[in-house]
Formats: sequence, structure tokens, C-alpha cells
Amino acid sequence: MLDQTLMRPDGRSVGFSDYGRIGDAPVIWCHGGPGSRLEAAAAGAAAQVLGLRIISIDRPGYGLSSPNPGRSIADWTPDCLAVADALGLQNFMTAGMSTGGAYALSLAAIAPDRIKAVVTGCAMTDMRHPEARASMPGPTTHGIWDAPSREAAMTIAADTFGEDGSKMMGGLEGLPEADMAFLTHPDYARGAEASRAAMFANGVQAYTDDRLADGVGWVSFDIARVKCPVIIVHGESDTIVPVIAARHTASLVPHGELRLFPPLGHFSVGEPVIAALAELARR
Repeated sequence: MLDQTLMRPDGRSVGFSDYGRIGDAPVIWCHGGPGSRLEAAAAGAAAQVLGLRIISIDRPGYGLSSPNPGRSIADWTPDCLAVADALGLQNFMTAGMSTGGAYALSLAAIAPDRIKAVVTGCAMTDMRHPEARASMPGPTTHGIWDAPSREAAMTIAADTFGEDGSKMMGGLEGLPEADMAFLTHPDYARGAEASRAAMFANGVQAYTDDRLADGVGWVSFDIARVKCPVIIVHGESDTIVPVIAARHTASLVPHGELRLFPPLGHFSVGEPVIAALAELARR
């Protein structure tokens, strides 16, 4: 793993980790929310065996990246392309997990000449869709979307997660067996503390800004401009982002292929995501 940072013209830092080898098929990994570049550590190790080079970027406010209050989904695209340019990557695939799915698709819509394929994993959809929006559980979605200000939204996030994420693992009752097996596996436990620290490096700012960005829906990019192949992977047992999200995204995305896995949930969908990326790299 190679952690790096680069500076943007506005003075913000952008942090990223490179989990692969030069010459392998590059994949920009768009992490979940809350999340960080460290999310891709386990995936990166598995991906190397399949000839994939995973580059995972901290969105603003997470990990090594500076906050960027008021950002939209599309506002992240220049950060990502700057990382790709710094690594000499002209063309690459993207993978978007949970919250990160919209960012992966936004990249493909805004820079269609550079994105070869997209895979999403248990990703959120355009939250203008009433049924998908209503299916999302918890105050940290609807409460933040409906909050009167960013400050009020951050209070809701802090009440749920704790400023440092210390409450994050509470309220996981009802997860499918596959998710519980993933979260209790020793490999996950070994990296959990570092991962949580990166997620909440700037308190709950980054998570709040994620929710404020997706709460308005996909208004900052045109999903119809996506031209590359897209595989939409989702666990049908997901209790965090219910499967209706995947079905709606499949109805919106040109060239989208929906792949559902009945036993899997939100956290356990990584293996089929990596398999889909390897399949696309071979095409």
C-alpha cells in the first residue's frame, strides 16, 4: 500500500492509496460513507491476484483529504481526475460502494472518454426517486436531508455516530448473516481502528457533506451521458441500502447490467464487485 497526497489549486489536500502494481488494470475505488481510502485494503489484496490495480481516494473531509463544505457529487470529479493524472492514468475503471456509487457514475458521465467501465456495490441511487428515498432507514439519511442547516445536520450525525465514530458499530441488529460474518472476521477487525480514525478524521463533516450532496438527487451530473459498460451489484438482503435502489439505478443507466445476490448484504458484497471488475478488465 502506498499512501499519497496531492494539493489542489484551492489549497485542499487529496489523499489516496495505491494498492496495486503499475501495468495492471487500474480501478479508481469510490468508498462508502462514512468511509475512506482504507476501505479498499482488503479488496486491493484480492484484486492484485486478478491483475487489478486499486487506487482508493479519500473524498473531501475523510482521511487525508481536506473538507469541502457545500460540495456536490460532481464536484469530486476534478479531484479524482487529478489523482489519475498524477499517476499517469489516461483510462481506468471505477468501482463505487454504497455512497460511492454515485461518484463512480458521475465520473463516467462527466469524463466518458476516460472511464472504461463502472461497477457499483450496494450503491445508493438518485434520491429523487420517492420509493427509493422512502426505503432508506435512519435519522442519518432523512434527518440530515431534511435538516435546516449544515450545522443542524452535523448534530444529527454526531448524535448517531459520535464525533469520532465511537458509536458507529451500534445499531447493527438485523444485519444478514453474511454481513455479520464479514464484520466479525479477524481481517476486518485488524483494520477497524485505523479505518474508523480515517472516516472521522474531521469529525462528522465528511459524512454530513456526503448526505447533503446525495439528498438533492443526481442533479449535478447527467446519468444519460454514461456510455461505458456498467454492472450494478447488490445484495438482496441489504438492510442499509435496500435493493430497490439497485433496481432504480438499472432503469436509469444506459448499458447497465443488474446482478443481485440474495444472501448478501451491504458489507458482504465486495467479492462479486471484484469479480465483476476482473471480468470487465478481460473484455
